Amino acid sequence: MRRRRRIWADGAKEKVDTPVLIIGAGPAGLSAAYELANHGVRSLVLESTGAVGGIARTVNHQGYLFDVGGHRFFTRVELIEKIWKDVLGDDFLECDRLSRIYYRGRFFHYPLRPLDALLGLGVLESIRCATSYLRAAASPIRPEDTFEAWVSNRFGRRLYEIFFKTYTEKVWGIPCADIAAEWAAQRIKGLSLRTALWEAVRGSRNHETATQIKTLIHRFHYPRRGPGMMWERFREIVEAKGNRVLLNTPVEKIHWQPGRVVSVAAGGRLYRADHFISSMAIRDLIHALDPQPEELRGVAADFNYRDFLTVAVIVRHRDVFPDTWIYIHEPGVLVGRIQNFKNWSPEMVPDPETTCLGMEYFCFEGDSLWRRNDTELVDLAFRELLRLRLVKPDSFVDGTVYRMPKAYPVYDRYYRRGLAAVRGFLKRVPNLQLVGRNGMHHYNNQDHSMLTAILAARNILGADYDLWQVNVDEDYHEEGNRVTDSDLDELASTQPLVPRRIQSRRR
Repeated sequence: MRRRRRIWADGAKEKVDTPVLIIGAGPAGLSAAYELANHGVRSLVLESTGAVGGIARTVNHQGYLFDVGGHRFFTRVELIEKIWKDVLGDDFLECDRLSRIYYRGRFFHYPLRPLDALLGLGVLESIRCATSYLRAAASPIRPEDTFEAWVSNRFGRRLYEIFFKTYTEKVWGIPCADIAAEWAAQRIKGLSLRTALWEAVRGSRNHETATQIKTLIHRFHYPRRGPGMMWERFREIVEAKGNRVLLNTPVEKIHWQPGRVVSVAAGGRLYRADHFISSMAIRDLIHALDPQPEELRGVAADFNYRDFLTVAVIVRHRDVFPDTWIYIHEPGVLVGRIQNFKNWSPEMVPDPETTCLGMEYFCFEGDSLWRRNDTELVDLAFRELLRLRLVKPDSFVDGTVYRMPKAYPVYDRYYRRGLAAVRGFLKRVPNLQLVGRNGMHHYNNQDHSMLTAILAARNILGADYDLWQVNVDEDYHEEGNRVTDSDLDELASTQPLVPRRIQSRRR
């Protein structure tokens, strides 16, 4: 190890100097480069993979375009919306959202409308659900400290098992009895069987009620050829202004000394800079730090992730279902969600007589599902489409698999401890800023990732923003624009929430 550090110091590797080095060419990293370029500051972006966009990239398979998960472009922060529209212009489409729950061959509204659910389940099942609800109302579970208890108390155990339990456990790989109630209280805010039935009787589902139940956005923007189109355009703009985005350049080492980060080793080169912005996963960043900070020894294990794979299945059907995506609550299949990409934009599919469906599977890197080969996964996905009775047996055209590690940072009982240690270390090296979803271990949308990166860039330009407070009541100002407390409240209200795992207790 001593010899390797001496080799770097002696210059045996090529050295590259740049004012700002950015790690990661996802929405966060490219937004930082874009902001700096607009102010005449040069930067260099290192991306470990062969494409920009991170989890928001678009994959092209034989002319069929698909997301790694569906990516809506929606924000209540004018600054971010203006950037999106400036970058894409007429290629930024406005779409109607239709996404429903699929259960036992029937579609149900999402968010759940209990009256619609009861009618769709049939008379006998509706009676069982109503009885279960009355039982829960008369004798609620106490203490109400788990997702299971919170939802069961408001909907009855039977509706909970049908419409909440299966999908939640597929996504997070955590039993609902181990997820804290606070996540349910925020995720399903304002909604219960009693209030929903009352609103249905009144026939009023008015704007005020819809505003209180913040689980559905009816319209959103989407790039004409998928989200990757946005980030490819960002790259073009950044490079046109004299900056560089290097693909297939994974970070190997981050060299630091008391008071500052000095350089980054990547792809056989040593990159020296005055300022560093990182969107790489915190766990990987900790492993890359050289020397290893004493206060971060063992901390990397505090950061865990839920991984994700998409099986894109092309079928000879002009129309499969009208939704942009559907949630699969069927317990007998592994797929958690199905995207219908031509319903996002017709240009995602080259042949209108065919449809490309994104079968989404939530897993952990290295588990039995992740380890299956591509042929097995394509076969599984098509079999599950047949089991769900969504396609015909002779409709299969083609399929491919895309794996995305570290898709979702997990909020377990350790990550806060890890974040506290990392933030303590960052105070020792103020020229390093962390941004984005995995960079901050914050399960967020693109607008939040972009905003943290833009504010990081402005810190380099002389501002003093606390990036860790972006999602709370803080005032952010910039010349020509103002991101107000209200803007940040709106931003926080649109971020996806993550369940926090609690210790299981014996019942």
